[in-house]
Amino acid sequence: MRLSEHIYRTASSLAGPLLFVRNVFAAKFGEIVRIVPDDGAQILGEILRIEGDNVLIELYGESRGLDIQGMSVVFTDSLMQVPLSLDLVGRVFNGSGSPIDGMDMFIPEKKMPVTGAPINPAARARPEEPIETGFSAIDGLNTLVKGQKLPIFSSAGLPARELVAGILRNARTPVASGGFVAVFAALGLTFHEYAFYRKVLDGMKTGFVAFVNMANEPVMERLLAPRFALATAEFLAFEKGMDVLVIITDMTNYCDALREISTAREELPGRRGYPGYMYSDLASLYERAGRIRGLNGSVTMIPVLTMPEDDITHPIPDLTGYITEGQIVLSREMHQHALFPPMDALPSLSRLMQKGIGEGRTRKDHRTVANALYKYYARGRDLRRLEAIVGREGMTKGDTQMLDFAEAFEKEFVHQGDARRGMEETLDIGIALAERFRTGA
Repeated sequence: MRLSEHIYRTASSLAGPLLFVRNVFAAKFGEIVRIVPDDGAQILGEILRIEGDNVLIELYGESRGLDIQGMSVVFTDSLMQVPLSLDLVGRVFNGSGSPIDGMDMFIPEKKMPVTGAPINPAARARPEEPIETGFSAIDGLNTLVKGQKLPIFSSAGLPARELVAGILRNARTPVASGGFVAVFAALGLTFHEYAFYRKVLDGMKTGFVAFVNMANEPVMERLLAPRFALATAEFLAFEKGMDVLVIITDMTNYCDALREISTAREELPGRRGYPGYMYSDLASLYERAGRIRGLNGSVTMIPVLTMPEDDITHPIPDLTGYITEGQIVLSREMHQHALFPPMDALPSLSRLMQKGIGEGRTRKDHRTVANALYKYYARGRDLRRLEAIVGREGMTKGDTQMLDFAEAFEKEFVHQGDARRGMEETLDIGIALAERFRTGA
């Protein structure tokens, strides 16, 4: 036992994952504790609430079978820390950072708190270089830029899982850098989803680190997993000079876990029962993306969330939209027409796109191509409502050409299946489409 540790045998009650301990004279919010039953198989926990000398602890492990009369509660006087090393790359861990890939734990170079260190706004470097995802609808029209946070808004039944898998396999930087790594945090997975992602990770050729929280595991791990992922990303980016893409799915599961913990603390609920501090909690994750002047490497983030009831005004997508720099919106209508990825180009937006598609990035004028595609597609989509009323026979030749362009755009530019497209190929397809319209072909 370290000198800073204190041991209590005053557990008073146990309700599911919540343990109440009385007569505690020294404790702090967020402190890590060790629960040591008589059999010695310890469980970690975290202090959720302190009222006088009574402490509420959330357990990270299974609480069934624990005897409160025979357990010891060790207060460690420390916060949760992440072991860090280059040996993380290629490994799969659970939400608490323990290996689940059948390999031994690595020897860490250092340890850092899961909360990380905030980036000084004055030290942030401007996002200027793109990251290719391999999907034309993103790379061509909503380009992802190093240091950006660009969420994907999905709905129940849409193939967000397949889109994430494609980004994991195909994302890369078009310009040589100090290395590229994908850090993947999966929250609240079913066994079927876990099997799907493990197959994807096992087949990846580029570097990755994965933190996986299963649906039947403690909700506290669901809150920890993205913080483990981001602490790992910061280490690889700002100390090892790598470009790191962090993908977190599904943030809806994260927010539901946050609501569950808030209810356990008996806090006053906010919108739809979510805690009032959900905005600041999400910001504490999203704002860890970025670049720092004078340092190589970058942390770029793609959080994925499922909009409850397809409602983009729900608190989760609503607050996410306030914090992040745009959104990729998946369309149920396009999915019904067997288009993949079913990305709706019109409500989608990358606010930092203009920073990453300047002169010299590609051989073509990316900005001109994207503007032309948006203009023609928006016109064609708008004319579909008129077509539903008067039919094609009642429309002018120019209007029908716009309708044809909108259909060709969805089938040839947006739809690409599992194939990866580079930026040059994406722009070639876009130029060919715009040229066909301009010439009336």
